Amino acid sequence: MTARTVRAVIKGKVQGVWYRGWTVETARRLGLLGWVRNRGDGSVEALFHGAGDTVAEMIEACHRGPPAARVLRIDVTDVPVPGDLTGFEQRPSA
Repeated sequence: MTARTVRAVIKGKVQGVWYRGWTVETARRLGLLGWVRNRGDGSVEALFHGAGDTVAEMIEACHRGPPAARVLRIDVTDVPVPGDLTGFEQRPSA
């Protein structure tokens, strides 16, 4: 299996709808490493690291999100693997 690391910026109605908590639960269930945080522009940013097919599964899940979310778009960029990943966490807003 080939590992993949991506930065995803999720846009739409994604703050104030439990999107970050849902992302943490879903990523941990899938066994991914990384983090999620709110951004000042109203989007949610996440970094996902794991098996390529599992990362793809997470991105697909992010299009749906929790029930109250309304995702309009997700911008995904492949990035280098950061050296500080030990689990999946919620980080402070950026």
